Amino acid sequence: MIGATSFVGGRLVPLLEHGGHEVIAFSRKGGGGTVSLQAGRTEVAAPIEQWICLAPIWTLPEHFQFLEHSGCRRLVALSSTSRFTKTASGSPADRDVAVRLREGEDRVRKWAESRGRTVVILQPTLIYGLGRDKNVAVIARFIERFGFFPLFGGGVGLRQPVHVDDVASACAAALDIPEGEVRTYLLSGAEVISYRTMVERIFTALGRRPRIIRCPLVLFALAVRLARFLPAGRELTTEMAVRMNSDQHFDYAAAAADLGFRPRPFHPRLGNFSSGR
Repeated sequence: MIGATSFVGGRLVPLLEHGGHEVIAFSRKGGGGTVSLQAGRTEVAAPIEQWICLAPIWTLPEHFQFLEHSGCRRLVALSSTSRFTKTASGSPADRDVAVRLREGEDRVRKWAESRGRTVVILQPTLIYGLGRDKNVAVIARFIERFGFFPLFGGGVGLRQPVHVDDVASACAAALDIPEGEVRTYLLSGAEVISYRTMVERIFTALGRRPRIIRCPLVLFALAVRLARFLPAGRELTTEMAVRMNSDQHFDYAAAAADLGFRPRPFHPRLGNFSSGR
């Protein structure tokens, strides 16, 4: 597995081991129970036919030669619906991520088709859980620090937060896709809710009464600049405000049919916001 120390990897490794799989974890640096992964220089003691990549999908092409040398026959790669939702973002960094995701997926597909490998690409929506995500956890930290949350417009954009454990389960199930197939699946949460509802439920999970302050974009941008001087607000961006009213929902029916994907509705608990609780 590439990316075993990642957010999803922390939940997937024990899930695979419980299911009888032997997990060999690779990382760029090695150490901490992982094997060093260096393009063209890493050796494996025995063939590894099944691989899961949780690292950014655009980094996979640099390891194609190693995957072939290791005996890879099946690859599950994690991408993101950001390849769709950030395409027209006002942030150059967001647009760059969207481009990298699309190009990464395209290169993985072409490699699989040209080499006869089985590949499954998974595209989750915003993942939450354990306090390690950059969406729900960021909102929760802001609320805990300031006691309110700023909302641009009505916050009517639709969302489908997906729990990290549901994504991990889909990764494990994807290992059973028929040999020779190249498939892509959307992974989203069970509920389609507004951005405002998502924020209100985070307040509830924190044991607080929702205090949402509606403000124009210029004031939101000012609040972001001020908040970023503190740890609780460093991950906020003005672009987040713009996206609060844009729809980001996706149909996971194909994943449900082929992978047995059964995501949970968005009713977070306090433990979803901290890896230590």
